[in-house]
Amino acid sequence: MNHFLRILFVLLLARPLVRLWFGVTVRHQERLPLKGPAIVLANHNSHLDILALYSLFPLTLISNVQPAAAADYFLKNRLFAWFATEVVGIIPVIRGGITAGSDPLSGCKEALSQGRILILFPEGTRGEPEMLSEIKLGIWYLYRDFPEIPVVPVYLNGLGRAMGKGQWFPIPFFVDIAIGRPLPWLSEKTLFRTSIKDALLHLKQKTILSTPGQQ
Repeated sequence: MNHFLRILFVLLLARPLVRLWFGVTVRHQERLPLKGPAIVLANHNSHLDILALYSLFPLTLISNVQPAAAADYFLKNRLFAWFATEVVGIIPVIRGGITAGSDPLSGCKEALSQGRILILFPEGTRGEPEMLSEIKLGIWYLYRDFPEIPVVPVYLNGLGRAMGKGQWFPIPFFVDIAIGRPLPWLSEKTLFRTSIKDALLHLKQKTILSTPGQQ
């Protein structure tokens, strides 16, 4: 991971695109964790999600923030893999779950052990525009090993319409970002998964009620 290139990526691409191309409102910015280890959980409807989340953090902290992303997508060729890991700074995660011989969350655990702020998309993949998909259990296994760290939900409204699946150019839609309070650790998997979904839906409702043109 090249820290200098990551700062340039955020400074010259992520911030201008999110702040100037879109109209962006951020609700409860003060709830965003600025010190690791911590986890930021966000809904996932667009490749722009990572850029939007990066734009929330001060430039001085960017090197300490890393998103987890699917290895099968972002490492599919050498050039794309270099850009994803060295510039964007992703932690590659092999989809398919924990097996006896491998732990796809090992990179995420290492990042948290080093005091980093981890961005996770608990749906596991991009969903339909402005729709919340099923929450995967991977976050529960990760949180189980780090039950004391803050896990902060964030809802991104508008990016699925701006550049969802199949779109290659961002359309200037209004974007509303709501940041929630840290989630409590729940040892029961189903209850924990439900608490994540409920928190994201609650934040979604806040953005819908305040976003022009939505019902």
